[in-house]
Amino acid sequence: MRTDMGLAQFWAQGDAVTHFVAILLLGLSLASWGVIAGKIHGLWQSRRCHARALAAFWGAESLPAAIEAIRREDRTSVLAGLAIAGANAAELHRQNASRGIGAGVSASEFVTRSVRSQIVESQARIESGLTFLASVGSTAPFIGLFGTVWGIYHALVGLSGATQVVLDKVAGPVGEALIMTAAGLFVAIPAVLAYNAFTRTNRLTLARMDGFAHDLHAYLTTGLRGRPGDKLVDLAAVRGAKSA
Repeated sequence: MRTDMGLAQFWAQGDAVTHFVAILLLGLSLASWGVIAGKIHGLWQSRRCHARALAAFWGAESLPAAIEAIRREDRTSVLAGLAIAGANAAELHRQNASRGIGAGVSASEFVTRSVRSQIVESQARIESGLTFLASVGSTAPFIGLFGTVWGIYHALVGLSGATQVVLDKVAGPVGEALIMTAAGLFVAIPAVLAYNAFTRTNRLTLARMDGFAHDLHAYLTTGLRGRPGDKLVDLAAVRGAKSA
């Protein structure tokens, strides 16, 4: 007589500990896939709009128009937040440069502090969820291993006192153990792969933010206007040509 050894049968044979481990792994899997889907959507948005936002900012005729342009194009608010923070800092310094506790701070330092704070805030938002993925990737195999050990324990308990090995008493607990092992790996592997991929992609985004922050700082403090593809003039070469 054949015995149904499907997942429903294993679930019916399991106890409270087995059910708890299975539900925990299922919850971790759903949560990690939710984080992965959200991060993929954010990366798709950033790749789609960041280049357009930078071109719109540097192509504007004035700073207010540039702020409005980058706010309209940057749906992630990463680059737009930098531009707004830097512009607000520069304007605030111009209005209060001669009074208050910040009177002795230069415009360059004031803008640098504001932009740096905005970068830290944007970085925390960009990297949100990565810690959870790393935690799932490192703990899920051990949670599955615990279920494996518990299933083997059940198999040994079923064999205790038996004069001969009965397959029906061993197959169920051993099957639970194998399923828990597979479930732990199924939860951990996508989380680890996604964590590595998002970490690499976030480095590129942060590098783009850092480059824009430097260009923005130069523009707000010196009036030097940077655009994609522009070449900066070598001042040393110019001075040398004039002296000659």
